[in-house]
Amino acid sequence: MSKQPRPLTGVNDADIRLLRVFKTVVECEGFSAAEVELNISRAAISLHMADLERRLGLRLCRRGRAGFLLTDEGRLAYEATLRLLAGLESFRSEINAAHRRLRGELNIGITDNLVTMPQMRVTNALRGLKQQGPEVRVNIRMIPPNEIERGVLDGRLHVGVVPTRRVLPGLERFTLYEEESRLYCGQKHPLFDAAPDAVTRAAVEAADAVAPAQAEQAPEAAGIQQRLNTTATATDREGVAFLILTGCYVGFLPTHYARQWVERGAMRALLPDSYRYAQNFHTVTKKGAQPNLVLERFLSLLKGTEGGG
Repeated sequence: MSKQPRPLTGVNDADIRLLRVFKTVVECEGFSAAEVELNISRAAISLHMADLERRLGLRLCRRGRAGFLLTDEGRLAYEATLRLLAGLESFRSEINAAHRRLRGELNIGITDNLVTMPQMRVTNALRGLKQQGPEVRVNIRMIPPNEIERGVLDGRLHVGVVPTRRVLPGLERFTLYEEESRLYCGQKHPLFDAAPDAVTRAAVEAADAVAPAQAEQAPEAAGIQQRLNTTATATDREGVAFLILTGCYVGFLPTHYARQWVERGAMRALLPDSYRYAQNFHTVTKKGAQPNLVLERFLSLLKGTEGGG
């Protein structure tokens, strides 16, 4: 009594490789021609075919003086192989297409007034994301750094752009660029048209000054700000600019943001060699966050951008 072959319970990687050899042998109509196509010896092909027949429990072909001939079971196996390999290729194509077809939202928190940075890394990355994922919805919130970090930690934001500060547990960061700030006064301020020898440290530090309502993160900035006569505060850079432009206050602004008023003659920097500081800006993302293809693509674009906010 002949032993019944065991049913095939699964197809693994080794089976796929054997089936590809089988497909090539059939299409080359024999081992000799397949030897060139597969770049392996006829002996190796014969071993692969024997392994496949044992694995399937079927006699797939006859080989001898009459040449190569598929059995009925071999023809069925060949047709099934074509369907299986076509299905694998379809799966591969659909997965690759899913990587190209970005969908969903990107929620970003950004510290105010970075759009005038000459290094347009955020802008360039957002442009690339729109080009690669036209269906992605981008939501930008302009909020203070501490709110950005809380938003990333609690999941309301996918990514934030904030000045360098202590790294909170649970956040990962990537440095984007350095920002320089100088001390400015407005056109109507007594120091604006003062003679160079009249613009002294004593005169600058006696003038009314505006400071950020939230302390600057750069240690150097905090030290300089403490020497000024702070009589006003503002929650953001636009508020600082408003008060400087009154001509009643001096205050620090990023050079890229103040440039628009400097070029119009509405502001001037005061003792720029003494009253200046720099701080880095970086992205923050949540450690261990659920995989998000949109965020991954945006970060990849951001890291790949160079100058060009």
